[in-house]
Amino acid sequence: MDIGVPMSNIKSDIEIARAAKMQPINDIFTKLSVPDNPEAFSPMGRHIAKLNLGYIDKLKEKNSNLILVTAITPTPAGEGKTTTSVGLCDGLNKIGKKSIVCLREPSLGPSFGMKGGAAGGGYAQVVPMEQINLHFTGDFHAITSAHNLLSALIDNHIYWGNKLDIDVRRIVWRRVVDLNDRALRSINIGLGGIANGFPREDGFDITVASEIMAIFCLTNNLKDLEKKIGNITVAYSRDKKPIYAKDLNAHGPMTVLLKEAIRPNFVQTLENNPAIIHGGPFANIAHGCNSIIATKTALKLSDYVVTEAGFGADLGAEKFLNIKCRKANIKPSCVVLVATIRALKMHGGEKKESLKKENIEALKKGLPNLERHIQNVKKFGLEVIVAINHFITDTDKEVKVIEEFCAKLNVNVNLCMHWAKGSEGIKDLAKNVVEHCKRAKKDNFKFLYTADTSLWIKIEKIAKEIYGASEVVADTKVRDQLRKMEEDGFGKFPVCIAKTQYSFSSDPNLKGVPMEHVLPIREVKLSSGAEFIVVLCGTIMIMPGLPRVPAANSIKLNDKGDVEGLF
Repeated sequence: MDIGVPMSNIKSDIEIARAAKMQPINDIFTKLSVPDNPEAFSPMGRHIAKLNLGYIDKLKEKNSNLILVTAITPTPAGEGKTTTSVGLCDGLNKIGKKSIVCLREPSLGPSFGMKGGAAGGGYAQVVPMEQINLHFTGDFHAITSAHNLLSALIDNHIYWGNKLDIDVRRIVWRRVVDLNDRALRSINIGLGGIANGFPREDGFDITVASEIMAIFCLTNNLKDLEKKIGNITVAYSRDKKPIYAKDLNAHGPMTVLLKEAIRPNFVQTLENNPAIIHGGPFANIAHGCNSIIATKTALKLSDYVVTEAGFGADLGAEKFLNIKCRKANIKPSCVVLVATIRALKMHGGEKKESLKKENIEALKKGLPNLERHIQNVKKFGLEVIVAINHFITDTDKEVKVIEEFCAKLNVNVNLCMHWAKGSEGIKDLAKNVVEHCKRAKKDNFKFLYTADTSLWIKIEKIAKEIYGASEVVADTKVRDQLRKMEEDGFGKFPVCIAKTQYSFSSDPNLKGVPMEHVLPIREVKLSSGAEFIVVLCGTIMIMPGLPRVPAANSIKLNDKGDVEGLF
């Protein structure tokens, strides 16, 4: 099959990104009719800028189309959801539509760990790629600092007399760092004598799992941000009354630290189309979507907004639809479901080292995973387009198998070659998306559960209808915690289930479409500021560890001062 690029000429992502002819960021804003003045945006170098909140507030609402890009269950073979999102945005602009892509900011954890960055790939990338995948505009550092300021204020309050009578055994606010570091999961602090405070158990989570990150992405403005931060439950007193961040007067200074970070970041694609990259919660341990402010800004500035939700549709899309859409009062026009032949063959039992060979049998065995994700998205009243993210090892026969399978399901499908050809390789999908948006009936969109549904039933609905579980199990302590949350007025909150991304079940080894499995709940956590309930399942960790050979081992500066080993 022609991929448009000779094998000998294939370049790495970083080589392609460095060869990009970027335009000054004010030229990108000109395409969106954003005035070139300090009241609208603040440049951060030549190719990055932050849009001002005051300017955003003055923009008028438009009847724009929101396209959600999601994927099948992830495998080590890769799916290319971000790459497809960027490519689709370029494709829409290529056919004359005004489009912006909205993505999450990459975390340093996976950048130096195993997963890699989040700037796309091939000829469908956002740039400047190196800055985006490293420190970018410092948003994550601001979130980390704001989170740990609250931690410091808690221990400082205890040190100076503990007027709030905080029970040190019931402090629920842990510290965070934007790196994978398993040694920090459980620690003892306050050691070294009376001058260092009171010894107690503590621990670290990764920044993307922070409730501050969740609030950051689910807030509407600075006042809303400060209010939500103030409502964070940090501990309980000795008589078991909740202690909030506002009780420590922490919400004011924490908001100050986030004042600049909350402004959306603008960059561009390789084809010089506008992109917003803002916020970055993981979808396996958080809600997996970029910020509401970023998405709503894009909807005001363009006619088609392409956004992604992390990992498979059972995680990212479910949380995008049940949590983000509920909080932001937005409705997608259609959903693009990304699949690769490689990943589907793995779901059909093929080993990674054999994926380059044609294997129709394994592909057919893996197709039920695609079908389940299609069925799940349709439960929200949304139409689905399948995007086959093409790899050079795919064969015509394998592509035809997927096309025929989707035809039987009455689902449109497009073969996409954006990695190799940029917008030229994804124009058909772009045209298909436009047609879907024209006939989209947004009123058909519905949530999987209502706010009045009990917390336990909300969990069961997701587990049974989305994951295919036969049962949800939890010990008495967890069930009592859920009942107490309802008694305390948090029963209307949506639930955010943290589980492995590699399976519909809580067992990462169960590929394809496992059925009649049991979902074990290990722990539930109240996020009273972000306004959802976190449900931890199986062995999922909110502080990941590094793999045996981390990506960091290959990252260095060469003699020219350029970064090597970063994708």
